[in-house]
Amino acid sequence: MRWKDSPHAALIALLVIHVMAHIDRNMLLGFSPQITRELSIGNAQYGFLAGAVWVLSFGFMAVFLGSLADRFSRTRVIAVGILIWSVCTGASGAAQNFGQMVAARFLVASGEAALVPAAVSLLMELFPPRRAGTAVGVFFMGIPLGIGLAFTLAGTLGASLGWRGTFYALGVIGVVVGLPALLLKDDRARQAESERGAPFGQQLRNVVGLLRGNATVASTIVGFVLVHMAFVGISFAQLWLTRERGLDAATMARQLGALGIVFGIVGSVVGGVLSDRVAKRMPGGHAGFVVLLIAICGPLMVAYRFAHPGTPLFYVGMCAGFFLPLATYGPSLALIQGLTPNAMRSTITGFTMLLINVFAIAIGNLAVGAVSDRMNAVGSGQALTYVLLATDLLAIAGALFYALAARGPRTDGLSAATMAH
Repeated sequence: MRWKDSPHAALIALLVIHVMAHIDRNMLLGFSPQITRELSIGNAQYGFLAGAVWVLSFGFMAVFLGSLADRFSRTRVIAVGILIWSVCTGASGAAQNFGQMVAARFLVASGEAALVPAAVSLLMELFPPRRAGTAVGVFFMGIPLGIGLAFTLAGTLGASLGWRGTFYALGVIGVVVGLPALLLKDDRARQAESERGAPFGQQLRNVVGLLRGNATVASTIVGFVLVHMAFVGISFAQLWLTRERGLDAATMARQLGALGIVFGIVGSVVGGVLSDRVAKRMPGGHAGFVVLLIAICGPLMVAYRFAHPGTPLFYVGMCAGFFLPLATYGPSLALIQGLTPNAMRSTITGFTMLLINVFAIAIGNLAVGAVSDRMNAVGSGQALTYVLLATDLLAIAGALFYALAARGPRTDGLSAATMAH
Protein backbone atom coordinates (compact mmCIF):
# COMPACT_ATOMS: atom_id res chain seq x y z
CA MET A 1 0.00 0.00 0.00
CA ARG A 2 1.29 3.47 -0.90
CA TRP A 3 2.06 5.71 2.05
CA LYS A 4 -0.33 8.37 0.69
CA ASP A 5 -3.22 5.91 1.18
CA SER A 6 -2.79 6.37 4.96
CA PRO A 7 -3.15 10.11 5.55
CA HIS A 8 -3.46 9.77 9.33
CA ALA A 9 -0.24 7.73 9.51
CA ALA A 10 1.48 10.34 7.34
CA LEU A 11 0.21 13.10 9.65
CA ILE A 12 1.56 11.30 12.73
CA ALA A 13 4.94 10.76 11.06
CA LEU A 14 5.15 14.43 10.06
CA LEU A 15 4.17 15.45 13.59
CA VAL A 16 6.97 13.32 15.10
CA ILE A 17 9.49 14.85 12.69
CA HIS A 18 8.21 18.33 13.53
CA VAL A 19 8.64 17.61 17.24
CA MET A 20 12.23 16.51 16.62
CA ALA A 21 12.92 19.68 14.64
CA HIS A 22 11.71 21.93 17.42
CA ILE A 23 13.55 20.04 20.12
CA ASP A 24 16.77 20.52 18.18
CA ARG A 25 15.93 24.15 17.46
CA ASN A 26 14.85 25.14 20.98
CA MET A 27 17.39 23.19 22.99
CA LEU A 28 19.46 26.36 22.74
CA LEU A 29 16.73 28.15 24.71
CA GLY A 30 16.45 25.37 27.27
CA PHE A 31 20.17 25.58 28.00
CA SER A 32 20.42 29.37 27.58
CA PRO A 33 21.83 30.09 31.08
CA GLN A 34 24.49 27.37 30.77
CA ILE A 35 25.47 28.12 27.16
CA THR A 36 25.61 31.91 27.57
CA ARG A 37 27.73 31.48 30.71
CA GLU A 38 30.17 28.89 29.33
CA LEU A 39 30.65 30.61 25.96
CA SER A 40 30.58 34.14 27.48
CA ILE A 41 27.61 35.28 25.37
CA GLY A 42 25.85 38.58 26.18
CA ASN A 43 22.16 39.43 25.71
CA ALA A 44 22.69 41.01 22.28
CA GLN A 45 24.80 38.05 21.11
CA TYR A 46 22.20 35.63 22.45
CA GLY A 47 19.45 37.53 20.63
CA PHE A 48 21.53 37.37 17.44
CA LEU A 49 22.12 33.64 17.92
CA ALA A 50 18.47 32.84 18.65
CA GLY A 51 17.14 35.18 15.97
CA ALA A 52 19.23 36.68 13.19
CA VAL A 53 21.43 33.62 12.69
CA TRP A 54 18.30 31.54 12.27
CA VAL A 55 16.62 33.84 9.76
CA LEU A 56 19.73 34.26 7.62
CA SER A 57 19.46 30.55 6.92
CA PHE A 58 15.98 29.27 7.75
CA GLY A 59 13.93 32.10 6.30
CA PHE A 60 15.58 32.30 2.90
CA MET A 61 16.08 28.57 2.55
CA ALA A 62 12.39 27.98 3.34
CA VAL A 63 11.46 29.88 0.17
CA PHE A 64 14.04 28.10 -1.99
CA LEU A 65 13.29 24.62 -0.61
CA GLY A 66 9.57 25.35 -0.78
CA SER A 67 9.93 26.01 -4.51
CA LEU A 68 11.83 22.72 -4.89
CA ALA A 69 9.08 20.89 -2.99
CA ASP A 70 6.45 22.38 -5.33
CA ARG A 71 8.40 21.20 -8.36
CA PHE A 72 10.04 17.94 -7.27
CA SER A 73 9.77 15.42 -4.38
CA ARG A 74 8.46 16.82 -1.10
CA THR A 75 9.47 13.70 0.84
CA ARG A 76 13.02 13.76 -0.50
CA VAL A 77 13.36 17.44 0.41
CA ILE A 78 12.18 16.66 3.95
CA ALA A 79 14.52 13.66 4.34
CA VAL A 80 17.63 15.54 3.25
CA GLY A 81 16.65 18.37 5.58
CA ILE A 82 16.41 15.97 8.53
CA LEU A 83 19.91 14.64 7.90
CA ILE A 84 21.43 18.12 7.60
CA TRP A 85 19.87 19.55 10.75
CA SER A 86 20.63 16.42 12.79
CA VAL A 87 24.34 16.30 11.92
CA CYS A 88 24.65 20.01 12.68
CA THR A 89 22.75 19.67 15.97
CA GLY A 90 25.46 17.24 17.05
CA ALA A 91 28.06 19.76 15.89
CA SER A 92 26.44 22.41 18.10
CA GLY A 93 27.47 20.37 21.11
CA ALA A 94 31.13 20.68 20.08
CA ALA A 95 31.09 24.50 19.81
CA GLN A 96 33.84 26.16 21.83
CA ASN A 97 32.98 29.79 21.21
CA PHE A 98 30.30 32.12 19.90
CA GLY A 99 31.49 31.93 16.27
CA GLN A 100 31.42 28.13 16.15
CA MET A 101 27.93 28.05 17.69
CA VAL A 102 26.76 30.57 15.08
CA ALA A 103 28.05 28.36 12.25
CA ALA A 104 26.46 25.20 13.64
CA ARG A 105 23.07 26.82 14.27
CA PHE A 106 23.11 28.42 10.81
CA LEU A 107 23.31 24.96 9.23
CA VAL A 108 20.72 23.47 11.62
CA ALA A 109 18.34 26.15 10.36
CA SER A 110 19.15 25.33 6.73
CA GLY A 111 18.05 21.74 7.25
CA GLU A 112 14.93 22.56 9.24
CA ALA A 113 13.79 24.99 6.53
CA ALA A 114 12.89 21.97 4.37
CA LEU A 115 10.16 20.62 6.63
CA VAL A 116 7.25 23.05 7.02
CA PRO A 117 6.72 24.17 3.38
CA ALA A 118 6.76 20.59 2.06
CA ALA A 119 4.75 19.15 4.97
CA VAL A 120 1.93 21.71 4.79
CA SER A 121 1.58 21.11 1.04
CA LEU A 122 1.39 17.36 1.64
CA LEU A 123 -1.30 17.78 4.29
CA MET A 124 -3.42 19.95 2.02
CA GLU A 125 -3.22 17.16 -0.57
CA LEU A 126 -3.93 14.33 1.86
CA PHE A 127 -6.89 15.90 3.72
CA PRO A 128 -10.11 17.48 2.37
CA PRO A 129 -10.66 21.26 2.80
CA ARG A 130 -13.20 20.78 5.62
CA ARG A 131 -10.45 19.12 7.71
CA ALA A 132 -7.49 21.19 6.55
CA GLY A 133 -7.35 23.39 9.65
CA THR A 134 -7.47 20.35 11.91
CA ALA A 135 -4.66 18.54 10.04
CA VAL A 136 -2.46 21.64 10.01
CA GLY A 137 -3.22 22.30 13.68
CA VAL A 138 -2.21 18.74 14.63
CA PHE A 139 1.03 19.06 12.64
CA PHE A 140 1.88 22.31 14.40
CA MET A 141 1.48 20.63 17.76
CA GLY A 142 5.13 19.89 16.99
CA ILE A 143 6.02 23.44 18.03
CA PRO A 144 4.73 23.31 21.64
CA LEU A 145 5.80 19.69 22.02
CA GLY A 146 9.27 20.51 20.73
CA ILE A 147 9.63 23.69 22.79
CA GLY A 148 8.25 22.03 25.90
CA LEU A 149 10.37 18.91 25.54
CA ALA A 150 13.45 21.05 24.90
CA PHE A 151 12.99 22.83 28.23
CA THR A 152 12.03 19.58 29.96
CA LEU A 153 15.07 17.71 28.62
CA ALA A 154 17.29 20.63 29.58
CA GLY A 155 15.95 20.47 33.12
CA THR A 156 16.34 16.67 33.38
CA LEU A 157 18.91 15.19 31.00
CA GLY A 158 21.03 18.29 31.39
CA ALA A 159 21.99 17.17 34.87
CA SER A 160 23.47 13.88 33.60
CA LEU A 161 24.52 14.53 29.99
CA GLY A 162 25.19 18.24 30.16
CA TRP A 163 24.23 20.55 27.32
CA ARG A 164 26.93 19.17 25.02
CA GLY A 165 26.01 15.52 25.54
CA THR A 166 22.33 16.33 24.96
CA PHE A 167 23.11 17.91 21.59
CA TYR A 168 25.19 14.87 20.58
CA ALA A 169 22.37 12.46 21.45
CA LEU A 170 19.80 14.47 19.49
CA GLY A 171 22.01 14.46 16.42
CA VAL A 172 22.29 10.67 16.42
CA ILE A 173 18.52 10.21 16.82
CA GLY A 174 17.84 12.52 13.88
CA VAL A 175 20.15 10.64 11.52
CA VAL A 176 18.45 7.34 12.44
CA VAL A 177 15.07 8.85 11.48
CA GLY A 178 16.24 10.70 8.38
CA LEU A 179 17.78 7.79 6.48
CA PRO A 180 14.56 5.71 6.10
CA ALA A 181 12.64 8.84 5.06
CA LEU A 182 14.72 8.93 1.86
CA LEU A 183 12.80 5.86 0.67
CA LEU A 184 9.37 7.56 0.53
CA LYS A 185 8.34 8.51 -3.01
CA ASP A 186 6.61 11.72 -4.05
CA ASP A 187 7.57 12.24 -7.68
CA ARG A 188 6.20 15.62 -8.79
CA ALA A 189 8.05 15.37 -12.11
CA ARG A 190 5.33 13.03 -13.44
CA GLN A 191 2.61 15.62 -12.94
CA ALA A 192 1.50 18.00 -15.68
CA GLU A 193 3.59 21.16 -15.89
CA SER A 194 0.57 23.27 -14.85
CA GLU A 195 0.26 21.23 -11.63
CA ARG A 196 3.90 21.71 -10.63
CA GLY A 197 5.75 24.72 -9.36
CA ALA A 198 7.63 26.92 -11.81
CA PRO A 199 11.42 27.33 -11.72
CA PHE A 200 12.59 29.36 -8.72
CA GLY A 201 12.70 32.83 -10.29
CA GLN A 202 9.30 32.52 -11.94
CA GLN A 203 7.85 30.97 -8.78
CA LEU A 204 8.90 34.03 -6.79
CA ARG A 205 7.21 36.30 -9.34
CA ASN A 206 4.09 34.17 -9.06
CA VAL A 207 4.06 34.60 -5.27
CA VAL A 208 4.43 38.36 -5.56
CA GLY A 209 1.59 38.42 -8.06
CA LEU A 210 -0.61 36.42 -5.71
CA LEU A 211 0.04 38.80 -2.82
CA ARG A 212 -0.66 41.86 -4.96
CA GLY A 213 -3.88 40.40 -6.28
CA ASN A 214 -5.29 38.85 -3.11
CA ALA A 215 -5.59 41.23 -0.15
CA THR A 216 -7.03 38.47 2.05
CA VAL A 217 -3.90 36.33 1.74
CA ALA A 218 -1.62 39.35 2.21
CA SER A 219 -3.46 40.62 5.31
CA THR A 220 -3.54 37.15 6.85
CA ILE A 221 0.21 36.77 6.40
CA VAL A 222 0.91 40.17 8.01
CA GLY A 223 -1.32 39.35 10.97
CA PHE A 224 0.27 35.91 11.29
CA VAL A 225 3.74 37.47 11.38
CA LEU A 226 2.77 39.95 14.09
CA VAL A 227 1.24 37.25 16.31
CA HIS A 228 4.63 35.50 16.21
CA MET A 229 6.09 38.35 18.27
CA ALA A 230 4.79 36.28 21.19
CA PHE A 231 7.57 33.79 20.44
CA VAL A 232 10.15 36.47 21.30
CA GLY A 233 8.74 36.39 24.81
CA ILE A 234 9.23 32.63 24.88
CA SER A 235 12.83 32.98 23.66
CA PHE A 236 13.68 35.31 26.56
CA ALA A 237 11.30 33.76 29.10
CA GLN A 238 13.88 31.88 31.15
CA LEU A 239 16.33 34.80 31.20
CA TRP A 240 13.53 37.19 32.20
CA LEU A 241 12.14 34.96 34.93
CA THR A 242 15.54 34.21 36.47
CA ARG A 243 17.11 37.66 36.17
CA GLU A 244 14.18 39.99 36.84
CA ARG A 245 11.76 37.80 38.78
CA GLY A 246 14.40 35.98 40.83
CA LEU A 247 13.17 32.46 40.05
CA ASP A 248 15.31 29.32 39.92
CA ALA A 249 16.58 28.46 36.41
CA ALA A 250 16.13 24.68 36.61
CA THR A 251 12.68 24.98 38.18
CA MET A 252 11.52 27.44 35.54
CA ALA A 253 12.94 25.27 32.75
CA ARG A 254 10.75 22.41 33.93
CA GLN A 255 7.68 24.62 34.42
CA LEU A 256 8.09 26.33 31.06
CA GLY A 257 8.50 22.93 29.46
CA ALA A 258 5.38 21.47 31.05
CA LEU A 259 3.16 24.50 30.48
CA GLY A 260 4.49 24.97 26.96
CA ILE A 261 3.57 21.40 26.07
CA VAL A 262 0.09 21.48 27.60
CA PHE A 263 -1.12 24.89 26.47
CA GLY A 264 0.70 24.85 23.16
CA ILE A 265 -1.02 21.57 22.32
CA VAL A 266 -4.36 22.93 23.53
CA GLY A 267 -3.82 25.98 21.34
CA SER A 268 -2.99 23.90 18.28
CA VAL A 269 -6.02 21.65 18.76
CA VAL A 270 -8.44 24.46 19.59
CA GLY A 271 -7.20 26.60 16.72
CA GLY A 272 -7.36 23.78 14.20
CA VAL A 273 -10.48 21.88 15.21
CA LEU A 274 -12.69 24.77 16.32
CA SER A 275 -11.78 26.95 13.36
CA ASP A 276 -12.88 24.17 11.00
CA ARG A 277 -16.13 23.71 12.91
CA VAL A 278 -17.17 27.28 13.58
CA ALA A 279 -15.67 29.19 10.63
CA LYS A 280 -18.73 28.54 8.44
CA ARG A 281 -21.03 30.11 11.02
CA MET A 282 -18.77 32.92 12.20
CA PRO A 283 -18.45 36.40 10.65
CA GLY A 284 -15.06 36.53 8.94
CA GLY A 285 -14.61 32.76 8.96
CA HIS A 286 -11.10 31.61 9.91
CA ALA A 287 -9.81 35.19 10.14
CA GLY A 288 -12.68 36.27 12.40
CA PHE A 289 -11.95 33.31 14.64
CA VAL A 290 -8.35 34.48 15.09
CA VAL A 291 -9.53 37.99 15.99
CA LEU A 292 -11.60 36.46 18.78
CA LEU A 293 -8.62 34.46 20.06
CA ILE A 294 -6.41 37.57 20.23
CA ALA A 295 -9.13 39.55 22.01
CA ILE A 296 -9.28 36.87 24.73
CA CYS A 297 -5.57 36.13 25.16
CA GLY A 298 -4.00 39.56 24.58
CA PRO A 299 -5.01 41.25 27.86
CA LEU A 300 -3.87 38.20 29.85
CA MET A 301 -0.44 38.30 28.21
CA VAL A 302 -0.03 41.96 29.17
CA ALA A 303 -1.16 41.35 32.76
CA TYR A 304 1.39 38.51 33.08
CA ARG A 305 4.30 40.97 32.79
CA PHE A 306 3.25 42.74 36.00
CA ALA A 307 1.66 39.94 38.02
CA HIS A 308 3.43 38.65 41.11
CA PRO A 309 5.22 35.31 40.44
CA GLY A 310 3.20 32.33 41.62
CA THR A 311 -0.19 34.04 41.51
CA PRO A 312 -3.03 32.67 39.34
CA LEU A 313 -2.83 35.70 37.01
CA PHE A 314 0.89 35.09 36.51
CA TYR A 315 0.35 31.52 35.34
CA VAL A 316 -2.79 32.28 33.33
CA GLY A 317 -0.95 34.99 31.42
CA MET A 318 2.04 32.74 30.87
CA CYS A 319 -0.23 30.01 29.50
CA ALA A 320 -2.01 32.50 27.23
CA GLY A 321 1.38 33.34 25.71
CA PHE A 322 1.92 29.69 24.83
CA PHE A 323 -1.68 29.20 23.67
CA LEU A 324 -2.25 32.15 21.32
CA PRO A 325 0.44 31.83 18.63
CA LEU A 326 -0.12 28.09 18.26
CA ALA A 327 -3.89 28.53 18.02
CA THR A 328 -3.44 30.73 14.94
CA TYR A 329 -1.60 28.13 12.83
CA GLY A 330 -4.56 25.98 11.80
CA PRO A 331 -6.94 28.78 10.77
CA SER A 332 -4.23 31.01 9.27
CA LEU A 333 -2.58 28.40 7.07
CA ALA A 334 -5.90 26.83 6.09
CA LEU A 335 -7.03 30.26 4.88
CA ILE A 336 -3.76 31.03 3.08
CA GLN A 337 -3.48 27.59 1.48
CA GLY A 338 -7.14 27.49 0.49
CA LEU A 339 -6.73 30.69 -1.55
CA THR A 340 -3.39 29.64 -3.12
CA PRO A 341 -3.03 27.51 -6.29
CA ASN A 342 -1.77 23.95 -5.65
CA ALA A 343 1.46 24.58 -7.56
CA MET A 344 2.44 27.41 -5.18
CA ARG A 345 1.46 26.07 -1.75
CA SER A 346 4.92 25.06 -0.53
CA THR A 347 6.43 28.29 -1.84
CA ILE A 348 3.83 30.56 -0.22
CA THR A 349 4.35 28.70 3.06
CA GLY A 350 8.10 29.15 2.73
CA PHE A 351 7.60 32.84 1.98
CA THR A 352 5.41 33.18 5.07
CA MET A 353 8.11 31.46 7.15
CA LEU A 354 10.67 33.89 5.72
CA LEU A 355 8.65 36.91 6.86
CA ILE A 356 8.05 35.37 10.28
CA ASN A 357 11.75 34.71 10.74
CA VAL A 358 12.88 38.13 9.45
CA PHE A 359 10.50 40.29 11.45
CA ALA A 360 9.34 38.24 14.45
CA ILE A 361 12.37 36.04 15.13
CA ALA A 362 15.46 37.87 13.85
CA ILE A 363 14.57 41.53 14.31
CA GLY A 364 12.41 40.80 17.34
CA ASN A 365 15.03 38.81 19.25
CA LEU A 366 17.90 41.08 18.26
CA ALA A 367 15.96 44.22 19.22
CA VAL A 368 14.91 42.80 22.60
CA GLY A 369 18.49 41.79 23.38
CA ALA A 370 20.04 45.08 22.26
CA VAL A 371 17.47 47.38 23.85
CA SER A 372 17.48 45.49 27.14
CA ASP A 373 21.30 45.59 27.23
CA ARG A 374 21.17 49.38 26.70
CA MET A 375 18.53 49.82 29.41
CA ASN A 376 20.50 47.66 31.83
CA ALA A 377 23.59 49.78 31.15
CA VAL A 378 21.77 52.91 32.35
CA GLY A 379 20.53 51.22 35.51
CA SER A 380 17.13 49.80 34.64
CA GLY A 381 16.21 46.85 36.82
CA GLN A 382 13.21 45.80 34.70
CA ALA A 383 14.57 46.13 31.17
CA LEU A 384 13.35 42.80 29.83
CA THR A 385 9.93 43.30 31.42
CA TYR A 386 9.21 46.50 29.50
CA VAL A 387 10.81 45.40 26.22
CA LEU A 388 8.90 42.11 26.23
CA LEU A 389 5.70 44.03 26.96
CA ALA A 390 6.25 45.85 23.68
CA THR A 391 6.46 42.54 21.81
CA ASP A 392 3.19 41.44 23.44
CA LEU A 393 1.47 44.59 22.16
CA LEU A 394 2.77 43.99 18.65
CA ALA A 395 1.33 40.46 18.76
CA ILE A 396 -2.03 41.89 19.78
CA ALA A 397 -1.86 44.37 16.88
CA GLY A 398 -2.05 41.38 14.53
CA ALA A 399 -5.81 41.39 15.18
CA LEU A 400 -6.15 44.49 13.00
CA PHE A 401 -4.87 42.65 9.93
CA TYR A 402 -6.95 39.56 10.61
CA ALA A 403 -9.95 41.89 10.79
CA LEU A 404 -9.06 43.17 7.31
CA ALA A 405 -8.71 39.59 6.07
CA ALA A 406 -12.12 38.75 7.53
CA ARG A 407 -13.70 41.16 5.06
CA GLY A 408 -12.34 39.26 2.04
CA PRO A 409 -13.09 35.91 0.33
CA ARG A 410 -13.30 32.78 2.49
CA THR A 411 -12.07 29.26 1.92
CA ASP A 412 -15.46 27.84 2.89
CA GLY A 413 -17.12 29.61 0.00
CA LEU A 414 -19.09 32.11 2.11
CA SER A 415 -18.41 35.82 1.92
CA ALA A 416 -18.51 38.24 4.84
CA ALA A 417 -21.49 39.94 3.27
CA THR A 418 -23.36 36.64 3.09
CA MET A 419 -22.70 36.01 6.78
CA ALA A 420 -23.87 39.50 7.68
CA HIS A 421 -27.26 38.71 6.17
